[in-house]
Amino acid sequence: MVDRRDIGSWLGGPQLASPDDDYAGQRLGLPSEGRGSLARMGRRIAALFIDWGLSMLIAAAFLDYQLAGGHQSNSFGPLLVFFVENLLLVGTLGYTVGHRIMGLRVVAADGGYAGPVRALIRTLLLCVVIPAAVWDRDNRGLHDRLAGTVLVRS
Repeated sequence: MVDRRDIGSWLGGPQLASPDDDYAGQRLGLPSEGRGSLARMGRRIAALFIDWGLSMLIAAAFLDYQLAGGHQSNSFGPLLVFFVENLLLVGTLGYTVGHRIMGLRVVAADGGYAGPVRALIRTLLLCVVIPAAVWDRDNRGLHDRLAGTVLVRS
């Protein structure tokens, strides 16, 4: 269950790590550095840009989406492609194309396979955007927290 103290409020932002925590991810049992450690923000954002760019290109190629302005008959095309990519790839492989390029992987909070149900919850919340912009003290987005997943370095 999500506790307000772990997430913070929209006014106060995320809570700082407790004095007992030496690094983000320690409460989750993750290492501080290297493989299996919590993914850092720069890699996450780069992976997101890669996935969104691919989604736009695929939507332009197959869903009548125009990349350079003009009248767009399918403005939700990239979001639809992004949704399908995340759902299928995270649900089966544990990573999207952007995650793979940036050396990231989505796992269950207990370290196991994320699976299709967690991938569905995570993807739905990610596409809404707001949950992804709210982080807890372990630098996990609300979409990851509610889905019971963690984005780690692979």
